[in-house]
Amino acid sequence: MAIVKPFRGFRPLKDKAKLIASRPYDVLSSEEARESAKNNPLSFLHIIKPEIDLPEDIDVHSATVYEKGKQNLLKLINNGIYSQDKHACYYVYAQTLNNKTQYGLVGCAHIDDYLNEIIKKHELTRPDKEDDRVNHINTTNFNAEPVFFAYPDNKKINEIVAKIIRKEPEYDFVAEDEIGHHLWTIDDQNLVEKIETIFREEVPYTYVADGHHRTAAAARVGIERRKNNPNHTGDEEYNYFMAVHFPSSQLNIIDYNRVIKDLNGLSIEEFIGKLGESFTIQPIGPTIYKPQKLHEFSMYLEGNWFRLEAKYGTYNDCDPVEVLDVTILTCKILRPILDIQDLRRSTRIDFVGGIRGLNELKRRVDSGEMKAAFALYPVSMEQLFKIADNGSIMPPKTTWFEPKLRSGLVLHSLS
Repeated sequence: MAIVKPFRGFRPLKDKAKLIASRPYDVLSSEEARESAKNNPLSFLHIIKPEIDLPEDIDVHSATVYEKGKQNLLKLINNGIYSQDKHACYYVYAQTLNNKTQYGLVGCAHIDDYLNEIIKKHELTRPDKEDDRVNHINTTNFNAEPVFFAYPDNKKINEIVAKIIRKEPEYDFVAEDEIGHHLWTIDDQNLVEKIETIFREEVPYTYVADGHHRTAAAARVGIERRKNNPNHTGDEEYNYFMAVHFPSSQLNIIDYNRVIKDLNGLSIEEFIGKLGESFTIQPIGPTIYKPQKLHEFSMYLEGNWFRLEAKYGTYNDCDPVEVLDVTILTCKILRPILDIQDLRRSTRIDFVGGIRGLNELKRRVDSGEMKAAFALYPVSMEQLFKIADNGSIMPPKTTWFEPKLRSGLVLHSLS
């Protein structure tokens, strides 16, 4: 069963929360972060993307950058912008997008749950990205950003959250991207104990929705500190890391699309001819076409959209990974036709989150930067759970969750 522990969070002053809260470190380039924070000295980007306060040619993975993030955070704490709650709490963090609100419970997950696969994962991680977050956590001594977890709906937890949100939130603001953010503190110790017990007795697994690298990094930090602490007891804060836990019924995965730089030396006619071996192809014309169902794709090429549908028998309905549209695209187009063998390292492919819309695919092809684009039907939460429960791994860049968690509203200290 899952361990989800209350903790004494560090939180910003109520009137500073909107200024501080930022998008996560991994959805902005250094240039975009620098532009976003240039007129806002309180932006949490100064902590999670601290290279923006240093010369532009600096190595973003240098010790100087991580130390700058630490100093920027300590400055906010020492100036009274952040303070630590007196008691261990849970927090309800809600986000509103397009008039739909999802309510997550902020608590600390245990690294042993990650190591023992109580926390289920569905993606591989890259060592260099893990190293980056390990260095950031070790230098700042904080989980500065929460990871995004899902769990099977639990009626008792839903009832507690419904009761809490009747009160006025601690933070309540709409960010520049028009997404609403709301946070409540749960400091009633009876409720705190009840929530912890429900997770421990009734929630068998939690699932990494977004934040595989942060989760893996937190586990590595905890393991390292255990080894280096001769008086380790298991109760130390480094055994835990901060996560926002959302009931799965409230979450929505959107499409995660692909753009391709070239056709591997094929003419358009040759390329389409090879596609016809595994797909039925319907020309749509210049009007944007979005896939309407599983195993249906849209392709943008030379100013026109095409509807592709995988032919029956070209995929395995009985395998939770092989039935995925990202797998079909990889196994029937990217590898055999375009010779893109390693999706995580190839420079001939890029990935575009569905939040940017299909116009972004069109723009990148029309600009000449890319040759073709493929839009996919999104994966469902049921598929994600099935794959994670099976111990399988999704292909890279399969799921895109929106809205993204804002960083800086609650921090977890490792000491």
